[in-house]
Amino acid sequence: MRGIFIEEDLVESFIQGSELKRDRDYFTEMTINEIENSWNVDLSAISNTGKTEKRFDFVIKTDNQIYVIETNFYASNGSKLNETARSYKTITKEVETIEGVTFVWFTDGKGWESARNNLEETFDILEHIYSINDLENGIIVKIIK
Repeated sequence: MRGIFIEEDLVESFIQGSELKRDRDYFTEMTINEIENSWNVDLSAISNTGKTEKRFDFVIKTDNQIYVIETNFYASNGSKLNETARSYKTITKEVETIEGVTFVWFTDGKGWESARNNLEETFDILEHIYSINDLENGIIVKIIK
């Protein structure tokens, strides 16, 4: 369980390094309902018309875009990787129907070596899927500028 927080701390450190300020430019653990209420955007395509309450690890808000972000890093293989890849593929398709919202996924780890096909399938669909190396090379600034 602690690994979840380490990966979120890592991503947050890169977000902060991009000169974004917490609770002004980016937010942590925001639900679909909180995003909708904060910026008057309809996310019902993601929430199954309000029936599910998805929580995103991070949300970055710029003048003209909302970036909803998930982070997952896998040290070992298992069914969770395949389930996550399928789930994020679905979210990608749903978000594509919402103007002004972009889904971003930061993922990495040895676990993906055995689940390469599922990751590749999601990679083909999801424009914004990045690794730790991408974070180290300033991808956050490139995405939001």
